[in-house]
Amino acid sequence: MNYTEFIGQVQHELEFARAGQAVRATRAVLTTLGERLQGGEATDLASPLPMEIDRYLIAADHGQRFDYQEFLDRVAEREGVDRSDANYHAQQLVAIVASVVPPGNIEKVRNGLPEDFDPLFELIDESALE
Repeated sequence: MNYTEFIGQVQHELEFARAGQAVRATRAVLTTLGERLQGGEATDLASPLPMEIDRYLIAADHGQRFDYQEFLDRVAEREGVDRSDANYHAQQLVAIVASVVPPGNIEKVRNGLPEDFDPLFELIDESALE
């Protein structure tokens, strides 16, 4: 999947009128996720993604410790939305990423996060977690 296809899928799934909204949501979610993951985890997750998108994960300040509520607050602030929208956007983005990366990559990320992050993975097809 290339950059245009990825952003198009985000735009479609989140029902955004403009691609710019999809880019902003993608950047907010993946940068924040990258901050929470360890460097190697972020790189492994990012490697199959289009280069214009993988940089959000790779360039983040890795290894920060924060809970899911703080994750949502950071996404909401970056994207300029409320926490409820941030949660939904994050869930959709992670599900789209899971459809692109090899099976098991998302499971490694999920296993590396505390249980309070489980809602982030609610929309993922179970086959991506094997």
